[in-house]
Amino acid sequence: MMKNKWVSFFLCLFLGVFGAHKFYEGKILLGVVYIFTAGLGGIGIAFDLIVLLFKPNPYYT
Repeated sequence: MMKNKWVSFFLCLFLGVFGAHKFYEGKILLGVVYIFTAGLGGIGIAFDLIVLLFKPNPYYT
């Protein structure tokens, strides 16, 4: 399924603690993990932001 890189990036930037970008990508279980661990302690959010910058637009999940 095609996803927009910038939608995912800004969801991660502003709602990453809640795993919004993971839910957007259809990764429900990982989104729940992000909710209970506050974005894997913030390290997961920072990592995802960097990875999202290097993905093509649109990208496939």
